[in-house]
Amino acid sequence: MAIFKGAATALITPFVDDKVDYDNLEKLVINQLEGNIDALIINGTTGEPTTMTHKERTKVASTVIEIVNKRIPVILGAGSNNTYTVIEYAKENEDLGADAILTVTPYYNKCTQNGIVAHYKAIADSVNLPIIMYNVPGRTGVNIAPETALKLAGYKGITAIKEASGNINQFMEVARLCNGKLDIYSGDDGLVLPILALGGLGVISVASNICPQYMHDLCESYFNGDIEKCREMQFKLNPLVDALFSEVNPIPVKCAAKLVGLIKDDYMRLPLTPSTKVDYIRNELIKFGFNI
Repeated sequence: MAIFKGAATALITPFVDDKVDYDNLEKLVINQLEGNIDALIINGTTGEPTTMTHKERTKVASTVIEIVNKRIPVILGAGSNNTYTVIEYAKENEDLGADAILTVTPYYNKCTQNGIVAHYKAIADSVNLPIIMYNVPGRTGVNIAPETALKLAGYKGITAIKEASGNINQFMEVARLCNGKLDIYSGDDGLVLPILALGGLGVISVASNICPQYMHDLCESYFNGDIEKCREMQFKLNPLVDALFSEVNPIPVKCAAKLVGLIKDDYMRLPLTPSTKVDYIRNELIKFGFNI
């Protein structure tokens, strides 16, 4: 069975005074649940785990798992360019009660396709959780080739791939080769409709931090056969998506979350800094329908 179908939010991590803001974290999670989001991704790229301590990441994950209380799947990020570190994270995530893990390709090392296969198989051998591979070559410098995805499809719980290359041709080839053997999720909010049309099961979304119900409904309209509604919703969404990715993620979406009142502060730990495009983001939020 699929880990989830529809829209999953790659949740931001709120900070205040350089500390995790657990009050606003709870507020964010409740907003997601009330917005009928289909799953949550915690400690993914959007959650800034690279600048959090191990203790902070663990507490954020356990806090969200407790709040959600099995109502929807909670998928925990487990990413590193050291395979053995990923295995440690994966084992801990399993102990915390994660429903699945999301793990990015090793960055900076720039391993071969054979290295990618060995990396993911080693992780899969270490845990009994479903695994979503995360392909985002713009950040990692490494691409999971469609043929490599096929080699890994179904291996000991490797059930899905988050495809965030932005390359529709690559997505189409992964879908063609892995047809029925690997669930595929869009990693790009602006490409949800075409990826659903190619057999994708949904999106791991940044935009849904601020509009969970909308992203759920966008996917649901497609699954219900209302392609025209899905297309209209995608067209309306895309100008906002452009604003939410006008600077490196999660800078703009944290700015947006503050503007719409979901978090107290859009603080980020260095090397990330607050958005310089506040007016642009505010204007697109207003055009989308937010009352700011």
